[in-house]
Amino acid sequence: SILDPLLVENGFVWKQLSSGSSSGGRFVSGCFVKGDRKLEIHFRHSLGLIQYHNRNLRANHSSLMEAITGTKGANRYPGYSDDPLDGFRNLKHDIHTFGEPFLRGTDEEWGSLLLQAAELEARENEQRLP
Repeated sequence: SILDPLLVENGFVWKQLSSGSSSGGRFVSGCFVKGDRKLEIHFRHSLGLIQYHNRNLRANHSSLMEAITGTKGANRYPGYSDDPLDGFRNLKHDIHTFGEPFLRGTDEEWGSLLLQAAELEARENEQRLP
C-alpha cells in the first residue's frame, strides 16, 4: 500500500511471484511490471532484494541510484530502522525523487541508464572478489 499509489499511477501492475515459510521465516516476493520494465521486491522481516529489470538487463537499487545521481549514498533505501515499513517508505522516496527514467522515461533512456547501473554493479562485484 505504500508503493502502490506511485507505481500504479504510472502504469505498473503488481504480480506476486512467491510466498511461504522457510527456515528463515515467512517471505513474499513479487514485482511491479509495466511492459518490459520491472521492479522486483523481496520481503522477509524487512525489505530485502530490490532489483530493476528491462528485457535482459537488471541492476540492484543502489547501483541504479548511483547511475542516476552520479554518486553513492544519495538514496534513502535501504536505510536503518526498527520499523520494517520504513524500507518501503525509503524506497518510495527514492523512486519518487530519482526514478523519473524508470517511471516515465523513454525506452532508450531507461535502457541506457539500466545498462550503466548494471555495469557499475558488475565493477563493484569484481572488486569484491579475492
